[in-house]
Amino acid sequence: MYLIREATTDDVDAILQIAEQTWRPTYEPLLGKEQVAFMLGEIYSREKITDQVENNKQSFLLLLEDDKPVAFAAYSPREEDPEIYKLHKLYCLPVTQGKGYGKILINEVIDKTKQAGKQTLDLNVNRYNNAKSFYEKMGFKIAYQEDIPIGPYWMNDYVMRKEL
Repeated sequence: MYLIREATTDDVDAILQIAEQTWRPTYEPLLGKEQVAFMLGEIYSREKITDQVENNKQSFLLLLEDDKPVAFAAYSPREEDPEIYKLHKLYCLPVTQGKGYGKILINEVIDKTKQAGKQTLDLNVNRYNNAKSFYEKMGFKIAYQEDIPIGPYWMNDYVMRKEL
C-alpha cells in the first residue's frame, strides 16, 4: 500500500536519507566516492533542499509505503523556458526498486505538468546510468547531451524529453 503526497519542510530529513541511500550505490561505480560525496554535499545539503521545498523552487512528491517514506520526485518549470517542465530528482530506496514506484512518481509528475497546461517534460540522466533505459521505456527520448560543471567535477548527462 502506498500514498503520494506533497513534501513539506518536515520531510527534508526523509528526502536526504533516501538520497544518501540511493546515490552511493547508483553513482559511486560511475563517478567514484569523492565526486559522489562532493555532489551529495552540493545538491543535497539540508539548506538547499529546505530552500527548494520552502520557497517552491521545486515541488517535491514523497511516496510512502506503509507510512514510511521510500521514494521522492522533484520537478519545476525550467528556468530558461517555463513552457517546459523538468523532472529534477527521482529516487527510490534500493529495497523498493522493481515495485513500480519510479513509474508511479513519473506518471504523477506528468499529470502535474499537464495540469499546469504544459506539454513537455525534460530530465537529465548521467550518460552511463542504467536508468536511461527505464526513462526510454517511459517514453523519453534523448534531446541532446550536456556537460555541467559542478565544482571540480563534471556531470555528463543526456537531456531526455517526453512530449505529453
